[in-house]
Amino acid sequence: MIGIAGLALSFFLLAFASQLWMLFAARIIGGFLSAANMPTVMAYVADITSDEDRGKGMGIIGAAVGLGFIFGPAIGGIFSENNLTIPFYLAGGSSLITFLLVTFALKESLPNKNEVVESKKRPSIVQALKEPTANLFILQWVVSLSLAGLEATFAYFAFDRAGLGTVELGYIFMIMGLAGALVQGGLVGRMTKKWSEGNVIQIGIIVSAIGFTLILFVDSFLTAAIFLTVFGVGNGLIRPSVSSLLTKKAKSGYGQTTGLLASFDSLGRIIGPLLGGVLYGLAIYLPYVSGIILSLFALVIYYFYVKKEQALYS
Repeated sequence: MIGIAGLALSFFLLAFASQLWMLFAARIIGGFLSAANMPTVMAYVADITSDEDRGKGMGIIGAAVGLGFIFGPAIGGIFSENNLTIPFYLAGGSSLITFLLVTFALKESLPNKNEVVESKKRPSIVQALKEPTANLFILQWVVSLSLAGLEATFAYFAFDRAGLGTVELGYIFMIMGLAGALVQGGLVGRMTKKWSEGNVIQIGIIVSAIGFTLILFVDSFLTAAIFLTVFGVGNGLIRPSVSSLLTKKAKSGYGQTTGLLASFDSLGRIIGPLLGGVLYGLAIYLPYVSGIILSLFALVIYYFYVKKEQALYS
């Protein structure tokens, strides 16, 4: 609730901002207060789902986020034509509505009578990173790094290779987002039940690597849409499966585990655009070649995770 209220506050501050420093201040406040939103949501899902349905729950959350990224920019674009502040008021208002829904409609995931407080025994973050699951945090960082590099450079790449403009790119990312949302909302749960999270993670990494490879051959709107969608499908399989597997293996509490995962994801999104920009400046294909290499590296990381798990329980 604190995170949602903070997000609402930051949007309203953005609407009232009249100087650059006010924009930065609003974003800092929003980022600081709302940073726990997604980790808390994932921890809540972990609390209310069985191990068998964990992948499905995480997939639905991923699909919801994906749909938000699809329709959010479109709604903002429509309402900003008359006044640039209207989208911020709408975002702030929707955050307040969400706050009210959480307050009055969302039940506590762990009723007080069922809660077991073991704060003294709870492992620290340092201890959590010494577990075999530390490999999964690093894997998510690598995946996020490659994704952020693609997002930061693909618009330039598509223009240089196929002359695509902002309108075409909007459609391409919408198609990719819809495909990813469908995969996360409809397939991840079934796939993790049938093949386990670990196998789905590996499938997602391989499909992402294929997508990176195909992107190198983009030469039209059609190829850009198809190849980027292939990548999006692969990437959409990874995050929910990693989240599900981590919460199953968690020894430090769901909230701490998902929070740590979000931190590694954010770190990748910070470094990725910078790395992608530098590589693109050297050669336009390098961000995608590095994406292939990082995907292969992610497979190696998962291999070592499996080896550590086997050694731990043997």
